Amino acid sequence: MLSIALAGKPNAGKSTFYTAATRSEVDVANYPFTTIDANRGVTHVRTECPCLEREERCGNEHCRDGKRYVPVELLDVAGLVPGAHEGRGLGNQFLDELTNADVIVNVVDASGATDEEGEPVEVGTHDPVEDVNFVEAEMDLWLAGIVDRNWESVERQSRSPGFDTEEAVTDLMTGFGASEYDVAAVLRDIEYPDDPVQWTDADREALARGVRERTKPIVVVANKVDVAPEENVQRLLDLEKPVVPATAQGELALRRGADAGSIDYDPGDEDFEITGDVSPDQADALNDLRETMREYGGTGVQQALDYAVYDLLDMVTAYPVQDASKWTDAQGNVLPDAFLLEAGSTPVDLAYAVHSDIGDGYLHAVNAKTSREVGEGYELQEGDVIKIVSTAK
Repeated sequence: MLSIALAGKPNAGKSTFYTAATRSEVDVANYPFTTIDANRGVTHVRTECPCLEREERCGNEHCRDGKRYVPVELLDVAGLVPGAHEGRGLGNQFLDELTNADVIVNVVDASGATDEEGEPVEVGTHDPVEDVNFVEAEMDLWLAGIVDRNWESVERQSRSPGFDTEEAVTDLMTGFGASEYDVAAVLRDIEYPDDPVQWTDADREALARGVRERTKPIVVVANKVDVAPEENVQRLLDLEKPVVPATAQGELALRRGADAGSIDYDPGDEDFEITGDVSPDQADALNDLRETMREYGGTGVQQALDYAVYDLLDMVTAYPVQDASKWTDAQGNVLPDAFLLEAGSTPVDLAYAVHSDIGDGYLHAVNAKTSREVGEGYELQEGDVIKIVSTAK
């Protein structure tokens, strides 16, 4: 399952974001390192369900009147503090957890009400832009440290006939989730000595930064916009980085209200409806939240997750079925499964995503929307419904 990791300094709202997104209760408190052991849960990204193209909705448990929620893993671990790459705080524990993440959501306290260590201060006192840069820097320096500690092995290999720098660096970076293609692309973009012995710390840091940018893209969540000074939010939005304004606390309130039956709300909606009894104070808070949502197009939690997967990772959603006319599996379930695949993936890739045996026995595929057979090189589009014909059962 695709994995999203939450990054950020302590007390920025990561655990609140995690609780809202997964509906899994974790410790949420106003002090640093509330999270010590990593929390792993399942959240969802939202897209349009293909059933909107049919007369009736599919009825799948992950579809809400045509809003399809596709499961992904969400990881929340201890907050970062300056010097985390050197082991300060719980830095090494957090950074090690990032190895298997596909994309990073950097949760920043846009209100400026927590200092660089995550300690509460007066609203507007701390510059949230510093938190954006510091998380990236800590990740880059942490990875550079790993490269540095293992560089001696690359130097030893360089003495052997037929040594290939790209191959050696690829072997070194594989554990961080870098592919041969990733390493080749990074090495093309940086200047470095032919002899690994002559590489400097700056060369290794450039390599680490390039690999991190390719393998761990980051979307910034400007959290607490409901209480943040407007100028803070605008400065974050003006950065030349993907930034999503958000109120994780607001999203959590809406999801709890929906669970209780007092609010009609689906994650990612830009508005909500009060359907049950709420106190006057709750009504006032909800009206304030509605104004924030209207200004920013929602609470930002679902929007950040969707941006991370569909924009940064450039994924598409495909739906394998056995019956191309009814869009069902063998048990008659309509659109039973949704798979996230990289843009450019083919029906063969989808077959392997379903099961390796299905992929090994692949014969051909049918686009259920058009009822036409598609070739092995066909690039799957968002929302494709595909019947895979395979020798495997």
